[in-house]
Amino acid sequence: MTLADGVFAIAITLLVLDISVPQGLNSEEFHQALGDTLPNLGAYGISLAVLAGFWRDHRAIFRPVQQVDGNVIGLTVLGLGLAALLPFPTALVSEYGDEPASVVIYSVAVASLGAVHLALAVLIARRPWLRGGAAPVRDEVLYAVDLGVTVVVFLVTIPLALLVGSAAMWWWLVLVPLKVWLGRRENAAR
Repeated sequence: MTLADGVFAIAITLLVLDISVPQGLNSEEFHQALGDTLPNLGAYGISLAVLAGFWRDHRAIFRPVQQVDGNVIGLTVLGLGLAALLPFPTALVSEYGDEPASVVIYSVAVASLGAVHLALAVLIARRPWLRGGAAPVRDEVLYAVDLGVTVVVFLVTIPLALLVGSAAMWWWLVLVPLKVWLGRRENAAR
């Protein structure tokens, strides 16, 4: 888990490196440059929330795990690679958010990371010997639905971006009430 924590921490740190204001500006240029950072801050905020959610999920998936096999290792490395890649599509969305290709690339990256987490969760749920008989940390069905919803929302964004351009990013907001509702269902099931 330490490797995963480190990868997520580095990816989150890399997100902020694209946010800066050049030195030596007069007052008017400074205020303009400060205003120009708003898309970067927005993209940072979205990706911070995405990475933090996936980090939390990764820890929940692996909390009861006592041993791993080659499939778990392979999926974990793939997921960590996708998490480490997320600063690149984040930079695309912050700098070229009006380009549908940027939204598509970002959506593919997040949907892929979600699909890997979903595959890991299902794999570990179907192999209880990896948990040494320990109970899962979260309700497995609700957890799979939660991850599946994330994957579907970002996959739906891809054709939306091709149809309506960058406005497709507003579709991501549908995750807020869905995640709240799923969280309440899970808390009620405990």
